[in-house]
Amino acid sequence: MSSFKRATVVGGRSQQDILAPLRNTQILSSKPVLPAEILSSILDYLSAGDSIRFARVSKRMKEMVYDDTRWIQRLQLMGCWNEAEARRRTEAAWRKRAGSQGLQSQKLTDSAGLEVNGTKGTTNADKVDGTAITVFDAVSEKQGPLSSKEGAQSDIGSSLDDGLRAVTLSSSAPLTTPQTHQRPDTMSRLTVFAQVRSARGFGRQEYGKIHGALYQFYEDAVDCRDPTSAIIFRTYRDPDHQARMLSNISKFSFCDTSQGWQERMDKIADLVEAFETAVAREFEQGLDSGDFEGKLRKYAHVLTSLNGGQKGVDLFIASNPILAQKRDLGDPLDPLKVGAQAGIALGESHSFFTNLSSAFNEQISIIDRVFPFSVNAAVPFIQKIGKDVLAEYLSILFDESHRTNSESYLKAISGTYQQALNFARSLRPANGSGDEFFEAVDGIIARSFEPHVDLYLNEEYTFFKRKSDAEVGSWERQLSEQDASMQSLYMSSVNRQADKRDFLSSFKKVVMMPVNVLPSFPISSPFGGKSATAKALVNGDSLETPQPTTSQALTRPATPNPINRSATPVAEPPTTELAAKAAIMSSRLEGIRSLFSIEVALNLVHSAKSSIERAAVFFRSGSQYGEDARKQCQFIFVLLLQILGSRHIKAGFDQAVEHLTNYNPREIRDHGHTGVAPLVTFLELVNVGDLIQQMLDVFYEQEMVASKLTDRSDFLDPAVKEKKRFEQMLDERVAAGLNKGIEVLISEVEFVCATTQKADDFNPGATGGIENGVTDVGPSEASKKIVEIVSAHTKMLVGSTDKNMLDVFNQEVGLRLFTALCKHLKRQRISVAGSIKLISDMNHYFSYIQTLKNQDLLQYFIALRELAQIYLVDPSDAKELATIIADGDRFHGIFRAEDVYEYAERRADWYQVKSKVERAMYGIGCAIM
Repeated sequence: MSSFKRATVVGGRSQQDILAPLRNTQILSSKPVLPAEILSSILDYLSAGDSIRFARVSKRMKEMVYDDTRWIQRLQLMGCWNEAEARRRTEAAWRKRAGSQGLQSQKLTDSAGLEVNGTKGTTNADKVDGTAITVFDAVSEKQGPLSSKEGAQSDIGSSLDDGLRAVTLSSSAPLTTPQTHQRPDTMSRLTVFAQVRSARGFGRQEYGKIHGALYQFYEDAVDCRDPTSAIIFRTYRDPDHQARMLSNISKFSFCDTSQGWQERMDKIADLVEAFETAVAREFEQGLDSGDFEGKLRKYAHVLTSLNGGQKGVDLFIASNPILAQKRDLGDPLDPLKVGAQAGIALGESHSFFTNLSSAFNEQISIIDRVFPFSVNAAVPFIQKIGKDVLAEYLSILFDESHRTNSESYLKAISGTYQQALNFARSLRPANGSGDEFFEAVDGIIARSFEPHVDLYLNEEYTFFKRKSDAEVGSWERQLSEQDASMQSLYMSSVNRQADKRDFLSSFKKVVMMPVNVLPSFPISSPFGGKSATAKALVNGDSLETPQPTTSQALTRPATPNPINRSATPVAEPPTTELAAKAAIMSSRLEGIRSLFSIEVALNLVHSAKSSIERAAVFFRSGSQYGEDARKQCQFIFVLLLQILGSRHIKAGFDQAVEHLTNYNPREIRDHGHTGVAPLVTFLELVNVGDLIQQMLDVFYEQEMVASKLTDRSDFLDPAVKEKKRFEQMLDERVAAGLNKGIEVLISEVEFVCATTQKADDFNPGATGGIENGVTDVGPSEASKKIVEIVSAHTKMLVGSTDKNMLDVFNQEVGLRLFTALCKHLKRQRISVAGSIKLISDMNHYFSYIQTLKNQDLLQYFIALRELAQIYLVDPSDAKELATIIADGDRFHGIFRAEDVYEYAERRADWYQVKSKVERAMYGIGCAIM
């Protein structure tokens, strides 16, 4: 042995110290080579198997790989994660955890006999309002996540070690930790996605179910070169099972984000496409053979299991007999060929829609037999029919009708649109289509008519304007031609040279000759019951024309007509120019009633009604063109009022007023009728205008307001504004005509007074008769005729004009009659004996004015009746006469004393009583003593 001895180290530690190695250990800080963000990004590009192997590197890597959000993302890519379900499960777990914590704290409190706040004698069980202080248990908080996870595990009902190997697909399996490698059975792999549950904290385990069931087939499908040799087709023999597995691995391929994922997805798509092509071939064979219940139904379900069945729907639509034989449903030109005489025959288009509806419903029954409930084949089918059959038929029909005839085009658009709506209601939806089918049908109809609606609405307005202008223009042209022919007829026999040589003789003959071209006119309006008549006319109902009397039948037609203005023939054409002009004036006055026509107004109203009803079809259907159609209907109504008002009625009233202005009753010898001829005809014209207005009111209520095309309460609505403007124009024209008519009426009254009132009516014996003869105490013939003429004209306006206007007219007639009678009275010489006749006349006028029920007007005729009393005073009572003349209250302020004095001068004995009356009134002849 060597004698070497180990030297003793002074101050060294004993070899017995076990902590010496720890004291000599140096603490070194280790840092990762890569940041966590980069590592996380690397994990995103790893496959599921590589991610699990990566987790075995360290605990830190395991935490990153096992992060639940990473696996939830994969589930989301496959479309099998339900966030709402996951939220409900999490909330249920927390409620369960809170309940267990409360129960545990309750037990601890009960055992100690204390409240949470430390007081004695009361437990938390006595607190029913939940206001006790919450207990914070650190141990429970530490164990909380574990308890939650265990509870969720029991809820999920499956167990696996790393989430990718041991997979138990049955949700009802007991909570175990299997040690053997389990595989799902063959059929359960087909429904693996249906068994996946959305639970937070268990995304890796749920993904493991899918991975374990499908990854083997996915990997084989990617690696196989021949699609027919894939393990899918060897494992599953039923085409429906093969389709379901192909659908599963196609869905599984979306979660493959590792390198080369695009190539693998393309291979899966090629495999699915090859299988789909083979199945589609079998589906086509089933279509050709018509085996709907067998082969066709089977492979339709296979295509549905594969990718939703869209391929089968496309094949069914492409080979459908409706598309292949669409010409058999109807020729789009048949409505124009069959309706060549009437314009268009919509019955042919109705047959087309009927045939199309029957054929479509027959195909829908086949769709219900072939395709499963989940496949909505009816919607793409009707969309294809709408595009290739319906739209093509309508386009050809509309284009051809627009080229040939505008009215046929308008009828075709509106009529076929209504038929299309009826067609939509006759279609039967498939079992799986639901409400989406009817929405699709409405969209198809809208798209079919969309290219034509704007043009149609413009054409409808233009057509109505053109037709209305032609109607009114034809009426005006007929009046002008008749007037020209009448002048030519009357002036053809005039010898101008002879007329120049004997002008005075001709003038005398024209003035004194009876004008026999003026017809007799009925007093009452020929348009009785106008409200019912207007409604019937607007609705197009046939009216029973009353049979005219013999005199009416000979003098005027039942309805104004410019062609047959008067049925009374001219006995002999005048031979002088003045006679011809007088005859022309008389003919024009008689033709006032035909200055505008009910027939023209009725034709315009019916034309507007047809146009509005055609356009309103788009509004009533509730389509996207409803607002445009409503505005166009309003424009048509406005145009109707403008043409009927400005061009027809206003022009007629203006011409009638002009004819009334040229009327001179002194040129007319035939005054045997009860009415003034031109005024009677003008009042008839007012009645015609009133009937037209009532027709428009009925039309406005029925077609515009009832159909909600306009709102009568909207003062800015164009239809409301134009209607008020039309009514204002009509009132102004009638007022102007009535004013001129009143002048003509009073002229006639003055003429009757001048020609009919006898000189001895108010002064018996003035013409050399017996002065002491018997005097008739009744009214004179002149007063009777005047009252008859005036009352006849005022009665004609009753019921045809507004009450306010009628009151104004009656008051104006009464005032002017009062003035005319005053003027007439100043031209008479009245005796005491004749004053009785005068008083009778004044009472007769007063009785007539009472019928007008106008108290203000009645005061004038009361004063006039009092005025007649001054002629009854005997000459011996001159002072009493002066008292009456000076009494202003007696005449209600209407006559002043000076006025009454002027009337008193018309006494036959005035020069006998003048001095006495003046002495009593003014003191003339008195001397101052």
